[in-house]
Amino acid sequence: MFKKLLAFVATMYVAMAFAAVDVNTATSAELDSIKGIGPVKSALILSERKKAPFKDWNDFVTRVKGVGTDSAVKFSAAGMTVNGTSYKASAKAEVKADAKADKAAAKPLTEKAKDAAVATKDAVKGAAVATKDAVKETAKDVKAAVTPKAETKAEVKADPAKPAASAAKK
Repeated sequence: MFKKLLAFVATMYVAMAFAAVDVNTATSAELDSIKGIGPVKSALILSERKKAPFKDWNDFVTRVKGVGTDSAVKFSAAGMTVNGTSYKASAKAEVKADAKADKAAAKPLTEKAKDAAVATKDAVKGAAVATKDAVKETAKDVKAAVTPKAETKAEVKADPAKPAASAAKK
């Protein structure tokens, strides 16, 4: 009789360990009993559930930070459900399909960014060439202003003679 009672208790314990825990109705302790969910993760789940109940696994994966498709597979295998349904590979494929769609939508944006980068590069290159030409012109103007002309050289030569003549008169 004792052996039968012990077998019954063991069977009930195993059944309770694998009992489905619905994420929309579970307490913090029940969520903690799922392998891979600790106090921090259960607190995140409960705070997101307070905002609104989870509609499906995709909603759960997108709203709870730190839970991805791999974690959802593990949680489902450990007995967690969302609205009574287990996580299925098709749900995982839908999440991946959504991610691929987002990536595909971002592709034209990437092309636009590349085009903008090329246009910016060309504009900077054009501005650099224009600046270089302006610097060359300014350098020519400065050189012309600093360099004495032929007439100025004759005046410079005549000027030293004048002081000598005036010194001779004294």
